[in-house]
Amino acid sequence: MPKRCDWARTELSIAYHDSEWGMPVHDDRKLFEFLVLEGAQAGLSWEIILKKREGYRAAFDGFDPAKVARYGDRQRQQLLLDAGIVRNRLKIDAAIQNARSLLAVREEFGSFDRYVWRFVNGVPRKRKRGQAVPVYTLESDAMSKDLRTRGFKFVGSTICYAFMQAVGMVNDHNHTCFRLMRLQRPRHCALSQWPSELIPSPMVASLEPFNSSARAAIWIRVSIPAGPPLRIMC
Repeated sequence: MPKRCDWARTELSIAYHDSEWGMPVHDDRKLFEFLVLEGAQAGLSWEIILKKREGYRAAFDGFDPAKVARYGDRQRQQLLLDAGIVRNRLKIDAAIQNARSLLAVREEFGSFDRYVWRFVNGVPRKRKRGQAVPVYTLESDAMSKDLRTRGFKFVGSTICYAFMQAVGMVNDHNHTCFRLMRLQRPRHCALSQWPSELIPSPMVASLEPFNSSARAAIWIRVSIPAGPPLRIMC
């Protein structure tokens, strides 16, 4: 059985830990989902939120911020009666307001993803071995402060740090957890020796370990029908 972070003990939390927590997220709708869920968790356990996650998806139009931003009094009242979510007026109002603020951020920066990842300079943070898991950091402080100036609600530094953990801005898996190293592997591939427009769907022939002074990587050796073998760094 693989070694996991201590908090992953139930069926729901294990599935979430193994497939999502700490995985870098760059999709605006997914980022909005975690912004809503982390705000909803305030004062509650994450297990409760995981159990209500599907209820949130249904209640908030699949976390489409453009739709949520248009919610009015009728939708608010429906949400307050929806047992599938946390029926807290302040948290519901915050979700709606955050959708509107997110759209404003998207208008300014091109995407919420581009805006929010600036707080870690686009690179996931990682704890040093033996360092305790913090509840907030200088980065989450800065993120919280800036979000508040833009009208976001339920975005204190602790909530922001939990959000950063969830969407992979921080890799907080324990050093004994099997997910730590998997998430540290580069997930984007760069082609070399061949113009991208000339590359058909290649057949992967072999995996070649490769180390450089900058980082460890994997070179995938592929065969191109119309030319010499190509290597892809992943």
